[in-house]
Amino acid sequence: MLDIQEIRRDFPILAREVYGRPLVYLDNGATTQKPRCVVDAMTDEYLNVNANVHRGVHYLSQQATELHEAARETVRRFVNARSTAEIIFTRGTTESINLVASSFGQAFLHDGDEVILTAMEHHSNIVPWQLLQARTRIVIKVCPLTDEGRLDLEALEGLFSSRTRLLSCTYVSNVLGTINPVADIIRMAHDHQVPVLIDAAQAAPHLPLDVQALDCDFLAFSGHKVYGPTGVGVLYGKETLLDQMPPYMGGGEMIGKVSFEHTTWNQLPYKFEAGTPDYVATTGLARALDYVSAIGFPAIMEHEQELTRYARQRLMEIPAMRIFGPSDDSVISFLVGDIHHLDLGTLLDRLGIAVRTGHHCAEPLMHRLGIEGTVRASFALYNTKEEVDTLVKGIDRVRQMF
Repeated sequence: MLDIQEIRRDFPILAREVYGRPLVYLDNGATTQKPRCVVDAMTDEYLNVNANVHRGVHYLSQQATELHEAARETVRRFVNARSTAEIIFTRGTTESINLVASSFGQAFLHDGDEVILTAMEHHSNIVPWQLLQARTRIVIKVCPLTDEGRLDLEALEGLFSSRTRLLSCTYVSNVLGTINPVADIIRMAHDHQVPVLIDAAQAAPHLPLDVQALDCDFLAFSGHKVYGPTGVGVLYGKETLLDQMPPYMGGGEMIGKVSFEHTTWNQLPYKFEAGTPDYVATTGLARALDYVSAIGFPAIMEHEQELTRYARQRLMEIPAMRIFGPSDDSVISFLVGDIHHLDLGTLLDRLGIAVRTGHHCAEPLMHRLGIEGTVRASFALYNTKEEVDTLVKGIDRVRQMF
């Protein structure tokens, strides 16, 4: 069992008040709060180690480089990649997916080739493929959902053809809380010789990631959703595929030799890391992953799943409550009667309760559900049943106003 009060002391922001009320932060699907150890590590590096990484012969540069590459090794262990050559630092899941769409697309996708997505994808796993489609006239196919809010795997099997070149899907829905059976999906795709990209942005804070056990070809996640800093993320890619892909951006660091006649590329992973990296953020990311790993996913999963079950049960006590999706873990999306989601979220905010409202960057999913948006409560390892009770009381108070 986790000592939640001890954990909460690691996150100073949780002790603040909003509108004179204790903060109840339930917007972790958008971004998580940061433990003090992450902020301290980044502050220390800025104050005592700051220097540009790689190629520098002076002491500070070498020290900063060691921290940056140690962070890469921390990420490698976190996802159980074979090599740090398979770990590319990006600005987040969005950039990671765009990198694959651009570079994998340039190498392997041509007019008439197909990419399979699902109806529950975040816009960041839809729009990059549409941009590629505008350039190469690829075909985008979409796996539908069941009424329960799960992927229709029978329908998915029927989408594969001899022209399918990639399947890209989310591990955990940021709207429905559905945990997709990605291991089964990857095996299905590989049976058709189709590589798979997993969007793990919502999975990384809640579930252990093992890219070798999953046998995924690419996996992306963001630092800020797993208690790390903003502006840094990760793309894992199998080395055999990354070797065949052209660079995503050009500039310093990603080159071997440059002349006006010809340029060669650096080795992996640097081929995909043009320009100065956010080497302080990578240190912060590493500290966040160490923090999560020290607590351990078995304990985190037990706490968060129990909290989600409790929240779903309590929320269903509210008259006219509608919950969308199975809420397998950490995310509950809902509407109450005819109250507009924006109104409900705004009034909850005045009670000190932070939730997310709107389409959650998943407009096609909202169209499938026949709604414009929802209120979303999303939990983290520091949330409590008492906070759930506060949420329920807040919703009931707002409901009575209408």
